[in-house]
Amino acid sequence: MISKKIVIVGHFGVGKTSLIRRFVEDVFSADYKVTIGVHILKKTVHVNDKEVNLILWDTEGTDDIEEIRKAYLLGTHGFIFVCDVTRPVTYQNIESQTQYLKDNFNKVPIISIGNKSDLLPKGSISEKKEELEFLDMLVSAKEGNNVQRLFEKIAKLLS
Repeated sequence: MISKKIVIVGHFGVGKTSLIRRFVEDVFSADYKVTIGVHILKKTVHVNDKEVNLILWDTEGTDDIEEIRKAYLLGTHGFIFVCDVTRPVTYQNIESQTQYLKDNFNKVPIISIGNKSDLLPKGSISEKKEELEFLDMLVSAKEGNNVQRLFEKIAKLLS
């Protein structure tokens, strides 16, 4: 079995912890608890006839990726950049934020996602996908939409 460190980054309140908890424990809680520092969970997935142990680093939210402690980012095999599709401030600087990761973590895959797709008006998801074409996928930690697919996608990139 191979182990891969995945760091989840993004602004405060975008649902990083909820996303990880939905994937690892298949639960969702509406109670918001701020992550201080980093919280680490793991889960094994099966891709391409291999077991991949994903070590998920849930980092505290920050408006500027450069504020995250560099020690949290060292040794990362992949990043998931999470924004909230209902709060433009969480994705307005996504290009510079992901460019920082590319510049400092050469060849480490980055998947950019929009969480909270369940809060979009019914029938507007395809329009939102076009508007947010810089995102790799839309997910909902609350409803579980595309969460498993997201983590399988990053595992496939790394295996």
